[in-house]
Amino acid sequence: MTQAIVIDIDTDALAWQKQEGLLPAIVQDADSLRVLMLGYMDREALQATLDSGKVTFYSRSKQRLWMKGETSGDVLDLVRIETDCDADTLLVQARPHGPTCHLQRASCFPSAPCDGLAELDALIAARERERPVGSYTTRLFEGGVRGIAQKVGEEGVETALAGVVQDDRALLGEAADLLFHLLVLLRARGLSLEDAKRVLESRRG
Repeated sequence: MTQAIVIDIDTDALAWQKQEGLLPAIVQDADSLRVLMLGYMDREALQATLDSGKVTFYSRSKQRLWMKGETSGDVLDLVRIETDCDADTLLVQARPHGPTCHLQRASCFPSAPCDGLAELDALIAARERERPVGSYTTRLFEGGVRGIAQKVGEEGVETALAGVVQDDRALLGEAADLLFHLLVLLRARGLSLEDAKRVLESRRG
């Protein structure tokens, strides 16, 4: 995973006066880019978020500060914050620990789009840490880097062959298998999809 990057915000420059001292804060998964929820921050909540690294809101119903996950444990680890062009809305990128929605969904917006490949990479990272018994991904990690690399090679050959002699459905299936095993290999080497993306971005132009 990438390291947390928190943009230095001049809190005095924000348009607190527009909405009685509150700013809407849109929370987005830092990896999958899925919109998770909408909350509100006052000055104290924003400062608490910056100081603690845990996303904290002002609860309009409870009339107090409220750290997301303070009772459930489903906290949001801060990655970065930025403001919009009018300085009256916050975009908060965070990494969720568990479901964000009180209905136990990943997002309060059930159909919010996301980067599915990044979401898969995050799941693989969790499998690498937790090693759940019976998981195919766990077996791959326990087999070591050489075994995973061999599997990537096999899937690469199968994908190439499908591209030449099989139909589109078969090619897509093999491509999906190759992507999955490649993500496992990166994670086994202590790398991530984000690291590979940065290399691609450096080659633009």
